Amino acid sequence: MTHSVNGLSVTRAGPLALLQDAGRFGVRRLGVTQGGPLDLHGWAWANHLAGNAWGTPALEVTFGGLELVAECDLVLAVAGADLSMTLDDEPLAGWQSLSVKVGQRIAFDAPVNGLRAYLAVAGGFSAEPVLGSVACVAREGLGGHDGQGHRLAKGDCLKVTPRKASTGNEAPREEQYDYCQSVDLALLPGAQIGEFSGVSLFQAFNAPWHVDDRADRMGVRLTGPRLHCRMNSMISEGIGLGAVQVPPDGQPIALLNDRQTIGGYPRLGALTPLACSRLAQCLPGQEVRLKAVSTEQALAAYRGFRAGFA
Repeated sequence: MTHSVNGLSVTRAGPLALLQDAGRFGVRRLGVTQGGPLDLHGWAWANHLAGNAWGTPALEVTFGGLELVAECDLVLAVAGADLSMTLDDEPLAGWQSLSVKVGQRIAFDAPVNGLRAYLAVAGGFSAEPVLGSVACVAREGLGGHDGQGHRLAKGDCLKVTPRKASTGNEAPREEQYDYCQSVDLALLPGAQIGEFSGVSLFQAFNAPWHVDDRADRMGVRLTGPRLHCRMNSMISEGIGLGAVQVPPDGQPIALLNDRQTIGGYPRLGALTPLACSRLAQCLPGQEVRLKAVSTEQALAAYRGFRAGFA
């Protein structure tokens, strides 16, 4: 039986580094949200390059500012955003796996391309599940490295269950996204879409939107033309990942992993999981566009993505 050991100690914490597995499901009836990685694509590739199974906990690093020291020999992989990563002060390329020796220092500095990087360790990080998951949701005080929903702090030590793995694995070039580019976000039209005016619907899917600086793990506000809805009020209903609510100011809010479980604003629809992943890497001011897709298109895209990690 493999036991967990001290794997990485935190010498500099940065603004937001959280341990995330695939998410916490089956508990929304209790008012508990799902958590999990905001960028499912980057998280999945980090684990895949480290040789881990789907769902293995990995570290989500937002904005950078994190410094870790290896407490044992490890094989790790980094994917997602370029946060000026270094290994013992030497540049560290993302989207690949590598070997790290005890005492070596891994650092994430400032964003260069994207917002969130994912660090996976071969064998996975080890933490006690809460409600069936180690996904860290700070607002609810659940999960994470300590089970209390805390972000990493200086002096913390991450437990790992290390195992031998190959190094030098690299993601295909087409999977190494340039997060600085403008992007179309696939959206499934929702039940209230017919309540928006024709002009608003045209603007919603033809005008550019910009990512507002009011963004976190709960959701991202988009700024652009004001959308008008004929509904003055509605009964609150369950909120799924990617739901695009439109409050009275007419500026959409795309709800992400740490969203509330119910909401009462009308919705254009819901971004697909892969569109949510892409939005999560956008910096404030970045341009995005909404693109309506069918259920069949969305399912085909997601199944194709998951097939690569079977």
